[in-house]
Amino acid sequence: MKKTTMKKMAGAAATLAAMVMMAGCSTAAGNAKKGNTASGSTMKVGVNMELSGAAAGYGEQMKQGIELAISEINKDGGVKVGGKKYKMQAVYRDNKTTTSGSASVAAQLVNNDKVSAIVGPATTNDATASIPNITKAAVAQVSPSATDPDYTLDKNGKVQPYVFRSCFENNFQGGTAARFANDTLKSKKVAVIADNSTDYGTGLAKAFKKEYNGKVVSTQYFQEGDKDFNAILTSIKNKGFDAIYAPGYYSEIGLIVKQARQMGIKTPIIGSDGMADPKLAKIAGDSNATKVYYTTPFSTMTAATDKTVKNFMDNFKSKFHQDAPTFSALAYDSVYMVKTAAQQEKSTNSADIAKGLAKIKGMKGATGTMTVDKQHNPKKPIAIEQMTNGKVVKAYTVK
Repeated sequence: MKKTTMKKMAGAAATLAAMVMMAGCSTAAGNAKKGNTASGSTMKVGVNMELSGAAAGYGEQMKQGIELAISEINKDGGVKVGGKKYKMQAVYRDNKTTTSGSASVAAQLVNNDKVSAIVGPATTNDATASIPNITKAAVAQVSPSATDPDYTLDKNGKVQPYVFRSCFENNFQGGTAARFANDTLKSKKVAVIADNSTDYGTGLAKAFKKEYNGKVVSTQYFQEGDKDFNAILTSIKNKGFDAIYAPGYYSEIGLIVKQARQMGIKTPIIGSDGMADPKLAKIAGDSNATKVYYTTPFSTMTAATDKTVKNFMDNFKSKFHQDAPTFSALAYDSVYMVKTAAQQEKSTNSADIAKGLAKIKGMKGATGTMTVDKQHNPKKPIAIEQMTNGKVVKAYTVK
């Protein structure tokens, strides 16, 4: 064989080898898939939740909603993806109501437990703290109750690709309460009492003030866990208001209602979905819980005309022997959002599920029929429930 022929063959061989290597690299790159994918016949859903600490009460309610949703889904055959059925399995992790705990739990769920999606955390602060770890792992999380408007956005205002929620934003909820005070109660002057230890309380108060047409005669703040509100109520009692706007959770607002009525303040008290719990009337006392109104995505009154809501309420009571609170309903819907996204995308891969969550349209849930908007917020009806003698007697629809 001549030397020139040898050189040509060697060159051809080198070129072929390079092509094979490049093809191999190309194939490897093509097969590389971001995120976690279910193995076997089980699809894991992580639960990053406040199961102890200051927000444990809300976390436990959400856990009940998650348990109910997963039991229903599995009873119905599981998550149906590409002709295969996957049993859904919850992996519960307690973030202890701390931002550091939430970030750590997120890392455990996405890296060690290999979950396909996460439900939680409950609070905006804890949910925000988990975002870097879930984004790095390409795993979507759906918070049932992170209401801060900026939760789904980064610092530049760009939508976070793996961050979703099933609850209303503060702006929408606070604005609705203000329009209700303006148009339905015909209120001319209000006093505002808000929780300034959470973004939830301060955000709602800010949103209410922005859309309220009357005069705010006084704004008072309290801290989560406070028990005695007599000093605050005494300071506003003679300010001449015809309603109080008190956004917050039932544990504190129940006591505010009780102490206000005992002090002789009989004006309507308007609040937010954190009050939408049967425990509110137990804390306030039935006779005191009158002229109490709150915005809520979940109205028990709608069960009379909505089969999905009725089934949720009946199944919840059968499983837990109590009426379903709003936080359970929001968590329940969060699980069904994950299921819907997986089935729509025909994939258990976490990155695909994120894409599916962004495309949800007209999904029927316990908190209404929802469509996810461009900023990953659910658009669905909002109601205001009216409580008289500790019972919900009426629900208003506010546009």
